[in-house]
Amino acid sequence: MQPMIGDAVADWFSQRIATALHAAGIKTLAGLTLRVPRRRRWWAAIPGLGQASAQRIEGFFAAHPDLTERARALVIPVQVGEIVPWETLVVPADLDGTRGQFRAPRATCVLSASSDYEAVQAWIERHEAEATQRAYKKEAERLILWAVVQRGKALSSLTSEDATAYRAFVRNPTPKARWVGPARSRASAEWRPFVGPLAATSVKYAVSVLGALFRWLVEQHYVVANPFAGLKVRGGTASSPADAGRVFTQAEWRLIRVVADGLEWSYGWSKDAAYRLRFVLDFGRGTGLRPSELCDATLGDICIEELNDGWIDVVGKGAKKAKVSVPPLVRAALNRYLTHRGVPTSPNLWHPDTPLVAKLSGEVGGGITPARLLDILERFFETVAKVVSETNPLLAEKLRSATTHWMRHTHATHALELGVPLLAVRDNLRHASVATTSNYLHSDAAKRAAELSKAFGEPAE
Repeated sequence: MQPMIGDAVADWFSQRIATALHAAGIKTLAGLTLRVPRRRRWWAAIPGLGQASAQRIEGFFAAHPDLTERARALVIPVQVGEIVPWETLVVPADLDGTRGQFRAPRATCVLSASSDYEAVQAWIERHEAEATQRAYKKEAERLILWAVVQRGKALSSLTSEDATAYRAFVRNPTPKARWVGPARSRASAEWRPFVGPLAATSVKYAVSVLGALFRWLVEQHYVVANPFAGLKVRGGTASSPADAGRVFTQAEWRLIRVVADGLEWSYGWSKDAAYRLRFVLDFGRGTGLRPSELCDATLGDICIEELNDGWIDVVGKGAKKAKVSVPPLVRAALNRYLTHRGVPTSPNLWHPDTPLVAKLSGEVGGGITPARLLDILERFFETVAKVVSETNPLLAEKLRSATTHWMRHTHATHALELGVPLLAVRDNLRHASVATTSNYLHSDAAKRAAELSKAFGEPAE
């Protein structure tokens, strides 16, 4: 029996592979065959697939080479006005950069990439950290989509004037219906590149990343110039990572936990999803782990010592190994979560490879990815924002801009407010300098105003 391009992937691959492909929006051989030959490490963008499964798929297409040619004939490139995520983007041939205006001579280029998409992908893959790849891909994705859809140009044809126009665009992406929308799965038709206008610091970050991209492309002799060179951003002074605007106060956190406690009863969450969310909140606030560290952790990384001291082994930035304290509040949250999952609470009975944060039934794989964790928390923060929107619109706006990394900031701030010594917090966060940890010593604005009002009250008559 010969495979046809319209066949479902489930007809030719195992259920596990088919489930992973379906979750990525790939349901037929036509969709899959286009993904394989035009992407290096194409499978990395499909959660739950893995290299071994990818090799089985590649072997299948190697045995049926005619599938690729038949599927290519059906490709409909992204149309002007159509917005799709990076992993499904097929740029029209006249805008893919093969004939970009500022392409360097091919004979001097040290990249094998023929198109702008392939060149940018090569740059992204130079960075090993998943979080860095994800952040850089987001900026490159936005620029390529804007160049193709809004300017009708290839990335390698952008001028300095185009870069200046892009700086203005990200401050106010228009038309909004095309570019802006609430956080959605990348497989959703409602996905958009922006959730709103970028703040000055985010604009500065985007310009910085894109400048670095083009510098690298120039160094590889792929393009001859960097249109983002020298582009300034007014008001883009970088804020401290511990900026009070990216930290939940203790009062705000109590409100957040109240809503979390009623997710399955009042807000339509499944019981499994609610228990997982509460655990992520408590573990994140109690340990200050980075999102990638939390997602990579297994039960085998946790050690409860004889004196009831708890530690979790992590591999942080720069592949540095460290121990992070697991205090009683966190251990209690872990016990509740494990009990709900049907996993023993005694460390002696733990299987060391069991993911700390599990996927739900129907989700592919064992643990979850940082991207999925962000989706989960954004959904939750949106739920809380709706609860408080009428009584506290400022907090609602704050919640809608929150990310997974806010829990790390919140952990450090609360720890210092509750009397944990600065050096202990530094060591737990694994900061190289105590000066970095000192950024978390900001005071609550309301408390600060009250204290100053006491000192500088109304003059006596």
